[in-house]
Amino acid sequence: MPNANEDNLSALSQVQHRAVDELLRIAPVADDLARRFQEAGFSLALVGGSVRDALLGRLGNDLDFTTDARPEDVLKIVRPWADAVWEVGIAFGTVGAQKDARVEGVDRSFQIEVTTYRSEAYDRTSRKPEVAYGDSIEQDLVRRDFTVNAMALALPEKEFIDPHGGLEDLAGRVLRTPGTPEESFSDDPLRMMRAARFAAQLDFEVAPEVVTAMTEMSGRIEIVSAERVRDELNKLILSAHPRKGLSLLVDTGLAGHVLPELPALRLERDEHHRHKDVYDHTLIVLEQAIALEENGPDLTLRLAALLHDIGKPRTRRFEQDGRVSFHHHEVVGAKMTKKRMLALKYSNELVKDVSRLVELHLRFHGYGTGEWTDSAVRRYVRDAGPLLTRLHKLTRSDCTTRNKRRAAALSRAYDGLEERIAQLQEQEELDAIRPDLDGNQIMEILGVSPGPVIGQAYKHLLELRLEHGPMEYDAAVTALKEWWAEQG
Repeated sequence: MPNANEDNLSALSQVQHRAVDELLRIAPVADDLARRFQEAGFSLALVGGSVRDALLGRLGNDLDFTTDARPEDVLKIVRPWADAVWEVGIAFGTVGAQKDARVEGVDRSFQIEVTTYRSEAYDRTSRKPEVAYGDSIEQDLVRRDFTVNAMALALPEKEFIDPHGGLEDLAGRVLRTPGTPEESFSDDPLRMMRAARFAAQLDFEVAPEVVTAMTEMSGRIEIVSAERVRDELNKLILSAHPRKGLSLLVDTGLAGHVLPELPALRLERDEHHRHKDVYDHTLIVLEQAIALEENGPDLTLRLAALLHDIGKPRTRRFEQDGRVSFHHHEVVGAKMTKKRMLALKYSNELVKDVSRLVELHLRFHGYGTGEWTDSAVRRYVRDAGPLLTRLHKLTRSDCTTRNKRRAAALSRAYDGLEERIAQLQEQEELDAIRPDLDGNQIMEILGVSPGPVIGQAYKHLLELRLEHGPMEYDAAVTALKEWWAEQG
C-alpha cells in the first residue's frame, strides 16, 4: 500500500503535468510579453490565480502577471503590443489589456492584468485598501490571500516560485494563508469571504486555524465596502459548490454581518416539520434549483432560492393545534429581499426580479392541487411575466419533502399547470396579455379625452380578458359600454 507521502508526491506530479500542458498553450502570448518586459529592463511573472488554475488544469483566457515595473512603465510596454488597454485599476497598480492571438490553431482573446509588486493593508477606519509598491516578487507573494494563490512562474525562463508551500496545499486541496491568518485578514478583511468563495469554487477545505481566525475576526468585514462584499458573494453563489461556502459564512459568523437573514433561518422550523430547520431547507432548495439550470449559473434564480423563505422568522406563529405557521412570509420576504439587496448595492433590475420571485414562490400552492381554471393560469402567467421560467424552477425546487407520495403529487400538479400554460399560450398568446381594446379605441367609443378614466377602463377590460379569455370586438365594446354606464 502506498503511504501518505507517496500519495502526496503522486498528487504533486499530476498537478505539475497539468501545469506544463496548460502553460504550453499560453506560452506564445506570455513569452512574447515577458520578452518585451525583459528588453525594457524589468521582470515579469505569471502569478496568483493563473498559476493555480494552470496547476489544476483549468486555465482560461484570463491571465494575471506581476512585475517590478511601475504602472507608467507597464503602459509604455503594453500599449504598442496589446489590442486594447485600460487603466481602470491603475490606482491600485494594475494595467489591463486585451491580446488576440492564434494559439494551437485556434483564435483566442486573452484578458490580461499586469500588477506592480505591491502590499496592501487596511487601517481601522478605511473602507479601501492602501496600496504601496514593493521591490521583490517574494514581498508581493507574501501579501497574497492564500498559499495556493501565492505561487508564481517567472518568465520567459519559467522558473517556478513557491515560497509558502502553495503547490503542496494545492495537491492537498486546502486553503491556508502565507503568513498568519490574523495578519492576512487584518490587511484585507474581504479575504475571509474569499476563503468561503474559494472553498465553494474549488471544493477545497479551509485550514482549521484559518476558520478560527475568520470566526474571531468576522466583525472586521464591516469596514469593507458593500460593492466588494456583493461581488464576492456573487462569485460564491455562482460557484460549483455554493452550499459549502455559505455554510462556512454562517458557521464563522460572517453571514451575520453581510447576509444576516440567512443564519436567522437556523432558528426556525418549516411548517411541514420535514426538515431540521428552514436554513437546511433553503440550502436544499438552492441545490435543487441549480440542478434545474439549463444555460449555466443563473444568479437571479440562485438568489431567489437562497432568499425565498427569509420572511419566515418574522411571520412565525404557533397555532393551537401545535402546528407552526408562516402566513404571508412570501410578502414579508419580498420586502426583506429588496432591502438587503439594495444594501448590497445590487442593480435595481436584479432587485426587482429576485424580490418578485420571492413574492410569487407560493402562488402555485394557493391554487391547490386540482385542475386550474383558465383564469388562474392567465393570472399566474401575467404576474410572473418574463420570470415565468425561473418561477417554474423555483417552485419545483421548493419541494423538499421526504414523503415520496407527496412529492410525486406536487410534481404531477405542477406538470399539469405547465401543460395548461402551454395550451393557453398556443391559443391566446399569453406572454402578451392585453385588453381587447386599446386606449385609443376606448377614448373613441366612450367619446372622452385622455385622463384617469382611460386607465380605469383599460384595467377593467384587462380583468375581463384574464377572467374569460379573448373577446370579439363587438362583445368588448358592449362590455366597455356596460362598465361606463355603471360609472354614472
